[in-house]
Amino acid sequence: MPQSLPPTPSFGDVLPTAAAPEALRFLALRRSTSAVTLAEPAPSADQLGDLLRIATRAPDHGKLSPWRFIVLEGEAKAALVQRLEDLAARRNDAQLAAKLAKLRIPPLAVVVVSAPKPGAAIPEWEQVLSAGAVCTNLLYGALAMGYGANWITDWYSYDAEAGAILGLRAGERVAGVVLMGTPREPPLERDRPAVEPLVTRWEP
Repeated sequence: MPQSLPPTPSFGDVLPTAAAPEALRFLALRRSTSAVTLAEPAPSADQLGDLLRIATRAPDHGKLSPWRFIVLEGEAKAALVQRLEDLAARRNDAQLAAKLAKLRIPPLAVVVVSAPKPGAAIPEWEQVLSAGAVCTNLLYGALAMGYGANWITDWYSYDAEAGAILGLRAGERVAGVVLMGTPREPPLERDRPAVEPLVTRWEP
């Protein structure tokens, strides 16, 4: 397990700008872990607190914090999955029920909720993007701690009844569900896009 994180800096503290080659190596080799391979142990309560603090260090134009977290673990997580399974059964849709395995199996899940602030000067699109950045930080933080992690969305991320079960408020949406645990098997590299076709250089 990792060493202790540095203390949270205070407002106005001078922060380092030094090169971080180990961070670059981590990013170059980063790979999400299959959700159905994730088992105990998951991050501890203290580690989860650290991860949530890391997550909130995402870019946030206007300092609006247009996101929040729903932590799913233990018996409460099992109860939530059961309610979603009941919802799938009422719809007589076996495919919906089958897709819940990715949520049921990992020991810990954090739902990142996009909660844009209406009437703010910052466009809603930027606020939604900030919630995506929070998901990324949370995912990368868990992987950097040595755990397996996966950022998913599925039907329950977009379904109105499922959102009510989760406790979503008006105007909120699920940006992602970050699943965490210890992988029972290592992830394998997947196909990556060639960068060159994706790059253009603007010229006057």
